[in-house]
Amino acid sequence: MNYQVPENPEKNRRNTETLLTVSILLTALYLTANLMAVRVIEVGGISLFDAGTIIFPFTYMLGDALAEIWGFPVARRVILLSTAGLLLMSVFTALGIWLPYPVYQAELVAAYDTVFGFVPRIIFASIAAFVCGELLNAFALVKIKEKTGEKRLWIRTIGSSLLGHGADTVIFVLLAFAGVSPWQDLLSMIGVQYLLKVALEAVTGTPLVYGLIAWLKKR
Repeated sequence: MNYQVPENPEKNRRNTETLLTVSILLTALYLTANLMAVRVIEVGGISLFDAGTIIFPFTYMLGDALAEIWGFPVARRVILLSTAGLLLMSVFTALGIWLPYPVYQAELVAAYDTVFGFVPRIIFASIAAFVCGELLNAFALVKIKEKTGEKRLWIRTIGSSLLGHGADTVIFVLLAFAGVSPWQDLLSMIGVQYLLKVALEAVTGTPLVYGLIAWLKKR
């Protein structure tokens, strides 16, 4: 006689709430990083990286958690939904450029148009880079886990990020700033951004993802 194990409604509720929370945080960080990407950091007359680089590695941390706990298919869905959210933001911020405005806000509107007029290019570059980089990161993490098992999480997070950040950085910088910045700046931005992302991932992202995954597994 076959018996069916009853579902645990409380466990299912916690799982759904936790997945939703991680997904929202990833999307929020992703949108914020793209808005900050308009601002390029320069030191000594050389463009080093865009401001979004500071928080972007944390999206990979959450992507690692999604792939580690829920698997690649779920991580892929969240990444694609985040991309859809970015597209919506691009459409509606661009729409704001064409709406009428009062004369006394002309200076503010000019600043809005300057920033969000450039955003569609940033978003196009970001979508191509984010989808390729995040999917490669999540896929590599799952494949490394198949080889290492549950142990050595740091090898999975850092190893997958080396691939993901590499693809993301090259694609984003070339699509976002080619023709706007000189080639020496593009090369320096690629090099500095990649090293900064990997360093942030190793120094802060990996310890945080250890704690996050441990907390998620308890839930």
